[in-house]
Amino acid sequence: MAKSVQIMVDSEQIELGDARIVEPQRVAASSSGMVATAHFSATEAGRQVLQQGGNAIDAAVAAAIALGVCEPAASGLGGQTMMLIHLAQPRRTFPLGGSPRAQNRTTQEFFAEKKTRLHGHAATTVPSTLAVCDYARRNYGTKPLDELLQPAIRLAEDGYPVSALQNKLTRRELKKLKAGTAGPLFLKEGARARPIGSQFKQPVLAETLRRIANCGSEDFYRGQIAQMIHDDMQTHGGLLHKDDLALVPEPVERRPVTCRFGSLRVITFPPPGAGRTLVEMLNILDQFSPEQRDPDTPAGAVLLAATIRQAFLDRRDRPFDPNLYQQVDEKRMLSTEYATEVAARLRKKLKPPKRIKTSGETTHLSVMDRHGNAVALTQSIERVYGSFAASPSLGFLYNNYMSAFEYEDIGHPYYLRPNGVPWASVAPTIVFRGRRPWLAIGSPGSERIAPSIVQVLLRLDRQSPYDAVAAPRLFCSINGEVSFEAARMRDDIPFALENHGMTVRPRDPYSFYLGCVQAVMYQDKTFIGVADPRRDGAAGGPKL
Repeated sequence: MAKSVQIMVDSEQIELGDARIVEPQRVAASSSGMVATAHFSATEAGRQVLQQGGNAIDAAVAAAIALGVCEPAASGLGGQTMMLIHLAQPRRTFPLGGSPRAQNRTTQEFFAEKKTRLHGHAATTVPSTLAVCDYARRNYGTKPLDELLQPAIRLAEDGYPVSALQNKLTRRELKKLKAGTAGPLFLKEGARARPIGSQFKQPVLAETLRRIANCGSEDFYRGQIAQMIHDDMQTHGGLLHKDDLALVPEPVERRPVTCRFGSLRVITFPPPGAGRTLVEMLNILDQFSPEQRDPDTPAGAVLLAATIRQAFLDRRDRPFDPNLYQQVDEKRMLSTEYATEVAARLRKKLKPPKRIKTSGETTHLSVMDRHGNAVALTQSIERVYGSFAASPSLGFLYNNYMSAFEYEDIGHPYYLRPNGVPWASVAPTIVFRGRRPWLAIGSPGSERIAPSIVQVLLRLDRQSPYDAVAAPRLFCSINGEVSFEAARMRDDIPFALENHGMTVRPRDPYSFYLGCVQAVMYQDKTFIGVADPRRDGAAGGPKL
């Protein structure tokens, strides 16, 4: 019998299980469709659905629910899901919004202490994931819900091997997990991170998923599961009650936001998502030549950092609720005229630098099918391991989206109020060349989502899809701090950034912090899938 061994990770000695670790397939090709997700087990779930004749919506739903099983720190039944869908017949591209909503009994006084918004049952908003997935399946899919849930049920019942990333994240959040009700479900013997390579089985979650497969999503919002959530919340002081669940609204089909970037037409997610931010970045960068905006050069890196910062400054200054669009006098962030003005200012500021001496988590999947349908789907339980709270009878983590509301400015569209919706940074995106989708793309990473997508688009005109996704990234905060994968970038780039008034913060190579892009491309009658090597993702397509 194989024995567990000890290895060193991040200068810590940790336990390695006896299961064989297989490196995921990061890039794949197929003539019949493609799936790319942040975990290889979820990719296989979606791939099987395509193999069995399902369309892109079916595959996305199966993969999304499976991700909640095998990537529990990032998403699950207790979270939110946002989808951007392109239908080949009739030809239509639209966002399907599933914003988590504050509870009916929400008050500012109850959430005055920040800890209440972050940890525990009270931090949870009304989950939307199952409502969004089932709505998409009913209206645009071809498979019954029980069939699409089978891969997730098998994953929960049979287990999957714990990755080095999952072990690392669990160790990072160990103290909070042990303090919360999720500890007994997600820790080995309720006390420590499960070993790398060990098989993680979730029989309680399997039973919950099996009940949904048998009784439908209605049970989650109006049936026995809803009652179990209600009872668990009552026991632990949460505000989410069965009437909140029963009144979950139908997902909203909205108009997307769009822009041109060179010869490409980019369609992305409207508010409360962050598509506006992505569009503004692309509009600004489109004013510069490909050579000027090359992120592998000092000048290009400075331009990129300044563009990211400007877009987030504008997003902070001009928030709005999509139902109250009149709060904004004009759509400045979507305006090419405004982008031209910003680009002109940046040209004056960003002169060639001299070299000087100087001392949110989420998951994403993308799918295309052979019929021309495409889905970009981003889902989350907000922060890593959400609220650290879970019912021992249900097996999934509750989100902590109460931390994403505005708590100070009463006139802010995302100010906390009963049934209100919080800020969101998601930007699932579909890019067109001509009339057919060329690229479905997205990323987790909170504010790093839109910049991660932009950097892949900047590189795709001169790099392979895999190289564009795997390439080093940077992010610039509103206060001018630039996080970047220093060891993988030219050593004169940090000098250039500092020379333009920015502070630099080196990150690890292939940093977890800098997003995790999942991309599917259709080119030359072939589907190419790429899963970002920064996490546990894989790409795969049917072999028909």
